[in-house]
Amino acid sequence: MINPIAFSLGNFSVRWYSLAYLAAFLVTYALIRWRIKKKEIGLSADKLADLFVYSISGLLIGARLGYVLFYNFSYFWENPLEIFLPYDFVSHQFTGLYGMSYFGGLIGIIIAGIIFTKTYNIYPVKSAKGGSVKPKFNRVNFWQLADWVIPAIPAGYFFGRIGNFLNGELYGRITDKFWGMYFPLDFSQNLRYPSQLLEAFFEGLILFVILWIFRKKALFPGFLLALYLFGYGFSRFFIEFVREPDPQIGLSFNFLTLGQIFSIFLMLISTGICLWKRKVKML
Repeated sequence: MINPIAFSLGNFSVRWYSLAYLAAFLVTYALIRWRIKKKEIGLSADKLADLFVYSISGLLIGARLGYVLFYNFSYFWENPLEIFLPYDFVSHQFTGLYGMSYFGGLIGIIIAGIIFTKTYNIYPVKSAKGGSVKPKFNRVNFWQLADWVIPAIPAGYFFGRIGNFLNGELYGRITDKFWGMYFPLDFSQNLRYPSQLLEAFFEGLILFVILWIFRKKALFPGFLLALYLFGYGFSRFFIEFVREPDPQIGLSFNFLTLGQIFSIFLMLISTGICLWKRKVKML
């Protein structure tokens, strides 16, 4: 039994889940700042702070809307106020904003990144002309920006899945293996796969190591983004075989979960990016 509440101050409680997400943002930010300090990427510290505002906003909005649209549309169609209000109008209780979708969050971050590159000059380069110094700004496209930040993303994702584990949610399917665990939110009290830990390890730690090794070896702009999409989709596809499907959705074709279908799309998109970028490079 792991208490999901880290500490309480009166009636105010802080969950391990919240601390894990805070750690995810801080670790991701620190890794990108380290790359800036080592001059591996052409992003200033000020622009990084702006980028994080865009990215976190896109992540939270996208993850929430993704859950609403992909995982529980019929419920929120009948209860639209609950999309952004932490209140259950059926039981008349404050429940918090339960339900976030990784795939929706990914879409939200990509849109936020595109908007950021369209509206911001990334970093200034000063040039002397006629005895005076005039600022000249260089822009960076979305593909270059993605390659700069994407190697740090899985490290933050690792802490997010640890937060799911400590919160006792998103557990795996029933098993009789010795590594099975009991989760308080599972009222059937069956041993289940700790799928959150598998995701933290493969989609977080292992993918981070791979991307960090290749962070300065991108074959073309967008290569690291494509590598991330394929690596995550590949890992998630197989881990979903031991992760409990969402009860309101179940299995498609009596075989695939919705997460696996989205993972296939990620791998196809990654392959498409590589083929397209390779063709552009050859031209």
